[in-house]
Amino acid sequence: MNNSPDAISNQCHRTAKGFRNEQPFKIKLRDIWRWHRQRKVLPPKMGYDAFRQTWCENIDLTLSGDRVWWIGHSTTLIRLNNKIILTDPIFSQRASPSQWMGPKRLTPAAISIDKLSQLDFIVISHNHYDHLDFTSIKQLIMRFANVTLLVPLGLKNKLIKWGAQNVIELDWWDSININDITFTATPAQHWSKRGLFDTNKVLWCGWMMQSNCDGLTKTVYFMGDTGYSPSLKKINERFSKIDLALIPIGAYAPRWFMQSQHIDPAQAVQLYDELNCQSAIAIHWGTFELADDPLDEPPELLSSLKHSRQFYLLKIGGSLAINPENYELK
Repeated sequence: MNNSPDAISNQCHRTAKGFRNEQPFKIKLRDIWRWHRQRKVLPPKMGYDAFRQTWCENIDLTLSGDRVWWIGHSTTLIRLNNKIILTDPIFSQRASPSQWMGPKRLTPAAISIDKLSQLDFIVISHNHYDHLDFTSIKQLIMRFANVTLLVPLGLKNKLIKWGAQNVIELDWWDSININDITFTATPAQHWSKRGLFDTNKVLWCGWMMQSNCDGLTKTVYFMGDTGYSPSLKKINERFSKIDLALIPIGAYAPRWFMQSQHIDPAQAVQLYDELNCQSAIAIHWGTFELADDPLDEPPELLSSLKHSRQFYLLKIGGSLAINPENYELK
């Protein structure tokens, strides 16, 4: 693990009781009540069945080379340097502590856990139920006992209690190299909570993953969940070029409530530019109705904003090659 002197001295995100953002915000109970009273989520214009038919396809894991497949929501399968990485795996039918209530999966995961033949790493961005799913983690570590989990500060003990054998927790800007892949935890503008009294007790982050093979460095950035913050520009100071970014575009409405914690498609494009992304895949949309934006609104907005940028709207099950010189969509 490598802690640079400037990273060690920059502890503004730590508090005596947990963690905070560089631009702190607080979600007030009265705002939560106001949002729930006013909530009205519209269905996709074409209806749910047609939406699923339009935005889902059969996954093809036989495709070769370094590549990213979108499994659904923020779950992606990354092949990098012949290693397999899962991001924020959720295969359950609800993003909730109970499978009887809470946000319901409206599009199927592109693959089931029992169909995975290899898994080397799991990276977790934070502890919200749509990103850290108990059932999925338990099934994954039962199937792949030696998988390494990389998590932000404060989550290691929980994962060990769940049965994980190899858990590494990192602070913002900490890095570790495992099997010729360097993982770096990066800042995000978000928050954490799973129970009644644990708000911001554990950290949240994005993940930068880098491999170097035959002198060619490939950089993949999993943004996790984040609102927009000028402080995110610091990522570009440390990683001057990102070959492929996995950028959330959904769960942004209404802006008066969601803007502090989730970017919208316009801010996704802004971060694409500010972080010098060479290519991107849109994630965190099309699976759960977590906010007031309809399932089909995020891709519509992104399509109207991205122009000539290589910012891809994959179908669930679709994939993109990680190639700094010649991107190949499949």
